[in-house]
Amino acid sequence: MIKVQRNRLGRVGQGDIYKEIEFIDKVEEGRGILQISKIVFPLIIVLTQDCDLSSHSKKINCKEQNQCIMSILVAPIYNFEHVCAGTHLSQLNISQFGIKKNETPGKNLIHNQNPRYHYLEFPNETQLVPSVIDFKHYFSVNVDYLSRNKSSLVCRISPLYRESISQRFAYYLSRIGLPEASKKNQ
Repeated sequence: MIKVQRNRLGRVGQGDIYKEIEFIDKVEEGRGILQISKIVFPLIIVLTQDCDLSSHSKKINCKEQNQCIMSILVAPIYNFEHVCAGTHLSQLNISQFGIKKNETPGKNLIHNQNPRYHYLEFPNETQLVPSVIDFKHYFSVNVDYLSRNKSSLVCRISPLYRESISQRFAYYLSRIGLPEASKKNQ
């Protein structure tokens, strides 16, 4: 079980969990009409390093400072049961393979032995169900958007646990992608 903090920093911080965060999926223009498609994620976690977020928050005029950031890396947090059922993206009409939680793939996910996912079990007082961060679905959010949505902050992951998540995310991004061997080469 991870530890969380309820105190607010007064700024966006690494390991912050926010609810109901919008992601602009696509923007299309046709015949002078602009169509914006967005996805609202029930929960996300901030992955950007806290030192960058802290430096950014101290700058009054970011147009003249080199410490400012335009966007923050975040990843969605999905309900563990929905991930196991393969239905966590069903509202986007995307079906996923299920993960049998009582077999090796599910046990590996729960023990954080699958590099793509990070399993989270929250204390009862957060009222959050067991969940999964999917590092493959990371995206960026405008820093000012999150700053304006302070009321959407659910909780903060304690420093030791957020560092573990950060290291696992960095490992996932830095993995060596090997192409699949085609049947001709076998």
